[in-house]
Amino acid sequence: MIRLLLKRLRRGFIEDRRGGVMIEFAFIMPLLLFVMLAGVDLVRFAMLQQKLTRAATTMADLVSQYESMSATQLNQLFLAVEHVVAPFPLGASGQVVVSSISRVDDPDPVLVDWQRFGPGGVTVTSNFGVQGGNATLPAGFTVGGGDSVIVAEVFYDFEPLLFQFILPPRRVEHQAMFRPRFGALSTLN
Repeated sequence: MIRLLLKRLRRGFIEDRRGGVMIEFAFIMPLLLFVMLAGVDLVRFAMLQQKLTRAATTMADLVSQYESMSATQLNQLFLAVEHVVAPFPLGASGQVVVSSISRVDDPDPVLVDWQRFGPGGVTVTSNFGVQGGNATLPAGFTVGGGDSVIVAEVFYDFEPLLFQFILPPRRVEHQAMFRPRFGALSTLN
């Protein structure tokens, strides 16, 4: 009787592998949790990239549709772009810059006619130059005599929520350029 009981007990230990699954799960669970939490920051960063591209494009497109632009109208567009970037707050971590760049005639330099900074608490410098100064254009982009272009730049200081060693804090910037449709827009009323 005891011999039969010991035989069953030994066979049960050898054949029963239910505890092995728990041990494997205990080893893999921290890795799965880490990958899921790191994915949160990566998804936020990808979403921010998309939102900033859309904000720069929207801002440049809307400004270029005006026949003439006033500072009040531009401020209203700045308020609208905050909704494009939501849920990322522009006020604390971002900035929008809109510039008008033109050339009077072909031998003349390309100038920044006017430049306005929108909502945002981040101090930035436009990549295209300062108001009244010569414009710095991207390689291969030219502005002919009598032409002008509206440039919108959006800057954002990205801070990861969880793992800064995977995706360190960085400044993300996007820009868009549109030609004015109904006028030069070289002055801001």
